[in-house]
Amino acid sequence: MSLAARLRAYKQEEQDLYWEGTFEQYLGLVEKNPNIANTAHARVYDMIVSAGVEEVDGHKIYHFFDDELFGLQIPLERLVEEYFHSAARRLDVRKRILLLMGPVSGGKSSLVTLLKRGLEAYSRTDRGAAYGIKGCPMHEEPLHLIPHRLRPEMERELNVHIEGDLCPVCQLRLEEEFGGDILRVPVERILFSETKRIGIGTFSPSDPKSQDIADLTGSVDFSTIAEYGSESDPRAFRFDGELNKANRGILEMQEMLKIDSKFLYHLLSLTQEGNFKAGRFALISADELVIAHTNETEYQAFISNKKNEALHSRMVVMPIPYTLRVSDEVRIYEKLIQQSDLRDVHIAPHGLRTAAIFSVLSRLKESAKADLMKKLKLYDGQDVEKGEIDVKELQAEHPLEGMSGIDPRYVINRISSALVKSDARCINALDILRSLKDGLDQHASITSADKERLLNFIAMARQEYDEVVKKEVQKAFVYSYEESAQTLFNNYLDNVEAYCNRQKLRDPITDEEVDPDETLMRSVEEQIGVSENAKTEFREEILIRMSSYARRGKVFRYDSHERLKEAIERKLFADLKDVVKITTNTKTPDPDQLKRINQVHSTLVDKHGYCPVCANEVLKYVGSLLNR
Repeated sequence: MSLAARLRAYKQEEQDLYWEGTFEQYLGLVEKNPNIANTAHARVYDMIVSAGVEEVDGHKIYHFFDDELFGLQIPLERLVEEYFHSAARRLDVRKRILLLMGPVSGGKSSLVTLLKRGLEAYSRTDRGAAYGIKGCPMHEEPLHLIPHRLRPEMERELNVHIEGDLCPVCQLRLEEEFGGDILRVPVERILFSETKRIGIGTFSPSDPKSQDIADLTGSVDFSTIAEYGSESDPRAFRFDGELNKANRGILEMQEMLKIDSKFLYHLLSLTQEGNFKAGRFALISADELVIAHTNETEYQAFISNKKNEALHSRMVVMPIPYTLRVSDEVRIYEKLIQQSDLRDVHIAPHGLRTAAIFSVLSRLKESAKADLMKKLKLYDGQDVEKGEIDVKELQAEHPLEGMSGIDPRYVINRISSALVKSDARCINALDILRSLKDGLDQHASITSADKERLLNFIAMARQEYDEVVKKEVQKAFVYSYEESAQTLFNNYLDNVEAYCNRQKLRDPITDEEVDPDETLMRSVEEQIGVSENAKTEFREEILIRMSSYARRGKVFRYDSHERLKEAIERKLFADLKDVVKITTNTKTPDPDQLKRINQVHSTLVDKHGYCPVCANEVLKYVGSLLNR
């Protein structure tokens, strides 16, 4: 489909969503589907749940957040269950401002943006359809037309709750245009849109001297006062404040605690009573989810001021920490890179992971049960010490862990700097670590003690990287010498079988009967820590596995048993270590050495995600590590 055809199709899709009818017809829609009259909180909760919910390890994972927020499954579960779900059920928590509190670049703004964009998209689905009185500046719920005396009966008939009163504009139109006949009042489908200011509003602080309360509540239209004669005439008032336009949806209060208190107290009536005061009108009903965000320093200053107690009691505070899982931190970097012009630059394998290790280490709190690196691996789901350390106990030690440390934006900034300095199309983990280290010198706010601590984390991240790439090059060499691995494996199995069956082997050269080669077997088993006392048990386990494969007609290869595979690879690499050192460090390799290094180079490129440039670099680097 051409671009022009796609744009025409999009326009048609938008037109197909439009619906207009009378209030009488709208009542028929509500009878069929009471959810179209949901409150703002119920609509947002239903939007989140409709994307899918999955239970994993006793926690609910809400897939609505999957593509944008990483490593926040537990805070998000708490947010949805304790706030959105409760508010959707009309519990008292819906009368609270939702305040997201956490460190910079922790995902607070991304979370709010995701909710706003999600609500826009959801209102374009059948399940998320919403309707409002046509011509109402606040897009209000048409059921407000029903007189209070009839509401109990109508609520039972329609299976809905009706809350709120008509805005001043609709009250006037009902009497003057429709003669009080509510059934003739026009109703239309509304599509939430932040840009069109329909159901989504944003309020941000500015200069206290110039900011006007009208930004929240609307203002008098002086050009029409002469025509209508009074400021209390709805036609002489602009209902265009953020509280008006965010009705039925979401109002985001950016940096809320920086806003002048006279603005904040307008939110007290809105949250507690569902209405607010504007101009010379009676209280105006509004149904909206007020969501704000701030950092911990501003929050602590806010709650320490006794004058803010009334507002604080009307808040639900949700901590949004940094992620403490390395794999999720990597996904954050990948997302940020994909959103930038860096997406075409190749980052060598383990580059982002090494940076993530540094970031997560800076956020972890010390524990007597595990050192920081072990804790990092446990949080990331790696089996470090099976059964010995309970991750939940570690997490319980520091409930606010993750509220400080290195933020993702700093890492992305330093990756950008590494790219600019190198002027290359590929950077590796060492380039990134070097850039992270250089960036610490430019941070005036970092104390010497903090800098020393962060430099230690960079060193720990590099040590972890060294071990990973040594193992990866080892595997590449083993892959290139797979025939040698299989030969060593077969030789080991022959000896194990003879040992377990108390038999002798026949020497292939002299044809003499000889005892099983204990030296060979131990040289393999010691690679994975099999002790002298445990060797017989391990060998019998291997023999049982061999027999099982044979009964099923399957071939027992060197990679069929995970621990034995690791032992064979380590043994082979130990034997090849000198070859690696010579091959990667010689300036004039002979043809055989060149053939070997080219095989390993191809394996790194084809099997492990390296490009030719970073494959060369990692081979040289591992060679230097082995020569130390």
